[in-house]
Amino acid sequence: MNPVTEKIKILCADKNISAEELAENAGLTVKQIELIFDSEKVPSLSSLIKISRALGVRLGTFLDDNENIGPVVNKSSNQSHPVTFTSHLTNDNSHIDFISLAASKAGRHMEPFLIDIKPYDSSKMATSSHEGEEFLYVLKGSITVLYGLHEFVLNVGESIYYDSIVEHLVTSTNNESAQVLAVVYTPN
Repeated sequence: MNPVTEKIKILCADKNISAEELAENAGLTVKQIELIFDSEKVPSLSSLIKISRALGVRLGTFLDDNENIGPVVNKSSNQSHPVTFTSHLTNDNSHIDFISLAASKAGRHMEPFLIDIKPYDSSKMATSSHEGEEFLYVLKGSITVLYGLHEFVLNVGESIYYDSIVEHLVTSTNNESAQVLAVVYTPN
């Protein structure tokens, strides 16, 4: 079992919340919750945000290692391992690896990530939406951001800031890998 799913199960047990109650409170189906509980992969970012709200915890709770009150400094020699989020119904969105840049920062309101985006057939991918805002800055390659009815292609040095409640999907462009610095904000 992955550590994120393990933390979700522990929080549910601590709060005496059943899978059915979690599904209802998170706006997900019981089938989605069961898939999350049974999967070795980390659920989608959208699902995690909904689950964190339903459990009354920060999104970072699922990604935290050791919490520090002071600043968090990341050196290239001790960077954390990437986490691959999946779609809450399929594995189709497992083209993105997230490296948390603040997993040990206590009480944070932003989630900064270094994201590696692998080429993948975008016709098999699902858009997602969740409360909050996202900022993406392209470090390597080129990305395509589907945002509502709009499509944006961004290259190295370009960025986008958007409300994540709007259906969105981020993919690499031209069948080549890309890397972005992302900051995700979810309101309390």
